[in-house]
Amino acid sequence: MTTAAPHVAVLGAVPSHFGGSELDHYSDLASLQAAPAYDVLLLDLPGPTAGQMLRSLRMDRHYRFSLIYCCHDQEPWCAALGDGRPPADLGAITPLWRLWRERFGLFNRGTVPERFEERVLAWLWLRSRGEVHAVRDATVPQHYRYPLLEALGDGEVVNQFSWLQLMGQQGWLEEGELLDRLRLCTGCGSGRLNYVDVCPECQALDIGRQPSLHCFTCGHVGPQEHFLKEGLLLCPNCLTRLRHIGSDYDRPLENYRCRSCQAFFVDAAVEARCLDCGLSHAPDKLRVREVRHFRLAEAGRLRCREGFGAGPTSIERFGSLNLLPRKAFFELLNWQLQLTRRHPTPPFSLIGLRFVNLLETLAQLGEMRGHALVDGLVERLQEAVRETDRCCRLSEEVLWLMMPYTDAVGLEVVRKRLVKGAESLTAGQATPIEVRLAVFTAPDDQQDQEDAALLLARLGGQLS
Repeated sequence: MTTAAPHVAVLGAVPSHFGGSELDHYSDLASLQAAPAYDVLLLDLPGPTAGQMLRSLRMDRHYRFSLIYCCHDQEPWCAALGDGRPPADLGAITPLWRLWRERFGLFNRGTVPERFEERVLAWLWLRSRGEVHAVRDATVPQHYRYPLLEALGDGEVVNQFSWLQLMGQQGWLEEGELLDRLRLCTGCGSGRLNYVDVCPECQALDIGRQPSLHCFTCGHVGPQEHFLKEGLLLCPNCLTRLRHIGSDYDRPLENYRCRSCQAFFVDAAVEARCLDCGLSHAPDKLRVREVRHFRLAEAGRLRCREGFGAGPTSIERFGSLNLLPRKAFFELLNWQLQLTRRHPTPPFSLIGLRFVNLLETLAQLGEMRGHALVDGLVERLQEAVRETDRCCRLSEEVLWLMMPYTDAVGLEVVRKRLVKGAESLTAGQATPIEVRLAVFTAPDDQQDQEDAALLLARLGGQLS
């Protein structure tokens, strides 16, 4: 087992909170970058300053992926680019750095990440809870930016929202917390919009609230001021004296008047005007975009381990299992359920596998031995999977296998084969992996109005 310790430096004002520790101290970024690169950095700076310093460090090739802790306020840029607060006991940094170094060696089969998507996935792969954070910024047209994508861009111009959407479609990233929902100009894509009330007849901006009266005798509607004559209410059209509201006249609902076309109306129309390009839109015609954090998906983790230079059939660790992203698997399962409702034959079956203590076993064995165990487990699964079957890993521990043209008898054969293979593989381990199964055959076990999400939730209860 390695006993190496990381080289740690503190960047911040002097004196520092770490004045009594045996750490190298730097008061400015230039002096730090002039020295040999350190393994771990501690930013002893106020939150906003630390956030901008982090941005510069992540753009530096020497500190692009390094562990960097912010010691003060965790402002949005610190959360987006840093590794949180340092441990209370600085000695705890050593095992964290060793794990980071071990995972870095596993990434892409030891190849240094070069392309943009490799750099982003590598940064997330090195952090168990790493996310691509969105940060609100009023200076950009779309109100939000992704600091990590900017820092790792290395000079490339990247459409951040489009790139994240593409990564999600490929299954490498998955959506996290929803932060906001934006309305954007359909012309230039800007979110700088001004919502104004306009006349529904001529779309003029010059409108105002104005009390009006309605004469019952002739039906004339006009501004209240036109009915006032020497202290009396007289209809300007038929000159009838209006004495009693409700019998001679009333106040119509139209309380707005356009000063351009003189139209009266109850409610003004709303128009969204882009402050960048000047285009006007009806609010329901604007582009809607959700702003979210993103995290590494299961397929992304497997790709990081398997390598980016692999061919199409071995891009993922479970490539031979015909692994599908979550969304594609749900759509396929929904389609199969709809088919069996309409045409009961041929049947299909579904098996859910949960490796109950997989994460504990990996932690006990370490990264290298643990993933070697997973590889062996995958080989056993390959023996039971046909080319026409489709799989999906919803988490590290849960795998779903969908088998078309398989009835209950065939399902039982596959189930026994999977159980036997898992038991033979883990029998010699100090912490054997427990395998739990949930099975389903359509149309025999199918329930009315049950879609893929409800079905997997019902079966997932058997795996818990």
